[in-house]
Amino acid sequence: MDIHPALKGIQVSKRRVAITGLGVLSPVGQSVPEVAAALKSGASGIRVIEVPKLTGQYPAGVVQGQFSDRFTRLERPFLDRTHEMAIVAARQAIEDAGLDDFDAYGPRAGVYYGNVNGGAVSVQNWCEEVLVNGKQKARPFTAMSIMSNSGAAQISIRHRIRGPVVTHASACGSSGVGIGEAMRAIADGYLDVAVAGGAEAPLTAALIGVFDGTRALSPVDPEDPSRSCKPFSRDRTGLVLGEGAAFLVLEAEDVALSRGATIHGYLLGYGVNSDAHHIGMPETKGQVECLRQALSNAGIDASQVQYVNAHATATIGGDVIESAAIREVFGEGPDAAFVSSTKSVHGHLLGATSALECVLTVVAMNESVLPASAHLGVVDERCRLNHVGERPRTDHPFDVAVSFSCGFGGTNAALVVGSRRSPEITANP
Repeated sequence: MDIHPALKGIQVSKRRVAITGLGVLSPVGQSVPEVAAALKSGASGIRVIEVPKLTGQYPAGVVQGQFSDRFTRLERPFLDRTHEMAIVAARQAIEDAGLDDFDAYGPRAGVYYGNVNGGAVSVQNWCEEVLVNGKQKARPFTAMSIMSNSGAAQISIRHRIRGPVVTHASACGSSGVGIGEAMRAIADGYLDVAVAGGAEAPLTAALIGVFDGTRALSPVDPEDPSRSCKPFSRDRTGLVLGEGAAFLVLEAEDVALSRGATIHGYLLGYGVNSDAHHIGMPETKGQVECLRQALSNAGIDASQVQYVNAHATATIGGDVIESAAIREVFGEGPDAAFVSSTKSVHGHLLGATSALECVLTVVAMNESVLPASAHLGVVDERCRLNHVGERPRTDHPFDVAVSFSCGFGGTNAALVVGSRRSPEITANP
């Protein structure tokens, strides 16, 4: 394995890190059973939206419904849609793990959260008040509803999590970095349990206009709006924004087993690095190094990986650069790891996208389904890989996968996931 000399032989994990809880609010489902069904059917959660203040129509991955009615009148002023989704999805994961109050863990329980835009709806509302309506002061709780770390803080407060409560803002890799850092803290013995994930609600005029300005946003597919995001395809036209939240509960395996917890899978390895190349353009070399760092940390070879959930956003340049990295690490022939991008059905959740794709990878592994790159059509020759294809492959067991994310600024995050079916692989040497 060709890896940077400084990383050779480094295997951070000392304790096995089990995944004991999963929670999700996404365009393709608002529970684990719902997203499992969507992965098997290939259903898309992308639809057309119209955004106040903007004149056009846009494709977007939309989480159906509002969540304010789940909170009291006194709670609502503190909460943006982002934070509401974070609280609900984290609670799902915590309940799935058979937990609620973490008080007994003291400082050995933590929250690791990924978010880029804070309370985007609240930010836009206040900007309109001051710039359009001339209002001089915000309502008293605006500060708490716009903060990037409010989602993590709310989870901590509601579940009495008194260890590290950390928010990561590394663009598209934010929640992947959060999950990986939580894994490290548990593996190295600093924590016993962590709630890790992310949330974003970017479907506002301010953010959609920003991404439209990058010239990377896809127009609405004229034949079928749900087909607007086409990663790796020769006919791809750009990324589609999405909203949602996803969380995992991570525990030291011995702690999980001692309380009789159900184990959904394992985090085997984690890689994080920077391309150190360009603020808005990724680089193959940095991505290759990140993937190999994650494999080295897991103590496995690339040949053992059976599936890669790629970052692939359906941008013209980004998919080509990432394809080259995946080809270099995993190959492209029929014996190479299968590859797909689930963004084709849920869109790009920005800081929450890593967490959603990691959760989907765990669910797919447990359901023995290889997720599709929906609407793939004809593959761009420059994106040659062992593609799953535009339809999911059901009844296809796999035990080792990689969830990969790359972001503006050059941060890359790779998570190696192992199934609950193969303890001989999930044991770190």
